[in-house]
Amino acid sequence: MSFAVAFFVPLVVFLSIVAPLWIIFHYITKWKTMKKQDLGNGMVAVPKDELLKMRDVARKLADRVATLEKVLEQD
Repeated sequence: MSFAVAFFVPLVVFLSIVAPLWIIFHYITKWKTMKKQDLGNGMVAVPKDELLKMRDVARKLADRVATLEKVLEQD
C-alpha cells in the first residue's frame, strides 16, 4: 500500500464521519449551556456592568471620530 493511499483513506473517513459529528456535538453542547444560562434571543453571557462600560467607551470613540472628521473637513 502506498503512502498516499495510507494517508488519504483515513483522512477521508475522518472528514466524512468524525468531523461532522464533532461539529454537531460541539454546537449541541453550546446550545445546552446557553439554554441552561437562559441565553439566546439577543442575550449575551457578559455581565451588565461590563456591557455598560463598553457602551460608554463606544460613545467616547464615536465622539472622537466626529471630532477628527470636523478637523479633517476644515483642512
